[in-house]
Amino acid sequence: MNFTEIFQDAEAWVGVGLVLFFGLLFVLKVPGAAGKSLDDRAAKIQAALDEAQALRDEATVLLNSLRQQRADTERQAAAMLAEAHAEAKRLEAEAKVKLEEQIVRRTALAEQRIKLAEQQAAQEVKAAAADLAAQAAEILLADRIKGLKSDPQIDAAIPEIASRLQ
Repeated sequence: MNFTEIFQDAEAWVGVGLVLFFGLLFVLKVPGAAGKSLDDRAAKIQAALDEAQALRDEATVLLNSLRQQRADTERQAAAMLAEAHAEAKRLEAEAKVKLEEQIVRRTALAEQRIKLAEQQAAQEVKAAAADLAAQAAEILLADRIKGLKSDPQIDAAIPEIASRLQ
């Protein structure tokens, strides 16, 4: 095969075109540009993955923080509830004590009023009895002394009656 025959052959021209095509691609730095494009795309994807991971980490931290706040709030609510129950029991006990004290005071006051009423009634009965005795004695003495000016028994009984009535 000689050199001129090679250029007449179609397969040779396909080979020469292929070499020129690859040469042109290499001269224009197409493989580097394609590699750079793929690297840029890979970097963008990696940046998106990193951002997604950062967002996930931030969401996890926020979720844990919210869970902690919820637990703290539940503990505070339980403590407030326990404190409210304790306060209610304390107030109930205090109210019972005050009620018992009030009952004791009112009972004592009622007993005092009853005693006073009994004393007043006894005094009124004694006074009524003394008045009645005095009236009876007056009537008896008046009947006895209708004719006498003085009775020795009456004169002796008057100081005794006065001392008994007091």
